[in-house]
Amino acid sequence: MLIRIPASGECRESDVTPEAAYLSRRQLLRGAILSGAVVGLPSLAIASERYPGVTAEPAPTWFADKLASARWQAVVPDGEPVTPYADATSYNNFYEFGPNKGDPARHASALKVEPWTVLVDGDVERPGRYSLEDLCSEARLEERIYRLRCVEAWSMVIPWLGFPLADLVKRVQPHSAAKFIRFETAYRPEEMRGTRSGFALIDWPYVEGLRMDEAMHPLTLLAVGMYGRTLPNQNGAPLRLVVPWKYGFKSIKSIVRISFVRDQPATTWQSMAPEEYGFYANVNPKVSHPRWSQARERRLPGSLFNTNVQDTLLFNGYAEQVAGLYGSMDLGKDY
Repeated sequence: MLIRIPASGECRESDVTPEAAYLSRRQLLRGAILSGAVVGLPSLAIASERYPGVTAEPAPTWFADKLASARWQAVVPDGEPVTPYADATSYNNFYEFGPNKGDPARHASALKVEPWTVLVDGDVERPGRYSLEDLCSEARLEERIYRLRCVEAWSMVIPWLGFPLADLVKRVQPHSAAKFIRFETAYRPEEMRGTRSGFALIDWPYVEGLRMDEAMHPLTLLAVGMYGRTLPNQNGAPLRLVVPWKYGFKSIKSIVRISFVRDQPATTWQSMAPEEYGFYANVNPKVSHPRWSQARERRLPGSLFNTNVQDTLLFNGYAEQVAGLYGSMDLGKDY
């Protein structure tokens, strides 16, 4: 599906890979797969070519196969450099592995991501427990380079690999009564040391949700990779949501359940502190967090001499694409 992203999010013609180069790479990757090469080779080739310095581990066969036909740079933010891989994978919020930014990178390797299944249930015509491979079987992977804005006022630019959530929604055929989608993260205390802490305030498992029209928007992505390779555990392997116009906590990680529901789901942060974290969580520089302003953000990486602070954009720069979803709402109250 061709997605036109005008203005700030537009994919420029100069960003498109020449057809000859694309077909050559595709033939090379297919050849490697068919010749019985190491499963990880396609990931290694793509990651090293597009993102020098990225070390890609062997990928599942289904993922490696899909790289051959992936649509690269389907969405590109105008004039913004991609955050270095080392920063994107070492500075994370994933409280299941600990409260500090470095905890996920230190401890997430304990999470077993193969095999992985996702329960689809609720008001839906095709419920069931799907393997990750089956869930992605009908999808063509796309690279979406999105801005990521944390509610804590730091930000990154991440090249995700995935497919529109709308494709999955259409496939499982929700009933007309389903107005929201509820997502749930894995809860495995034996693998997720942060959930074993007696000081944790979170009522596990982590839960998030979207209104159906938000879920069906072309920008909403189910990601299975980043930087030309599979998702690292600390970034939400093997399946996470990416909603680029919302604060990062909406983009739930390591999804094990997708439920189609009639009522707005009670989400984790909204349940814990509704005065600080709303259900919609749209990036809005005019609506401050009770403890800090959201008018500016710190783009990572930064340094002592270059803090890389910049103005925050309404809807994280995607206003032209998504503002229509909220035309009748007061964004100061429905935050």
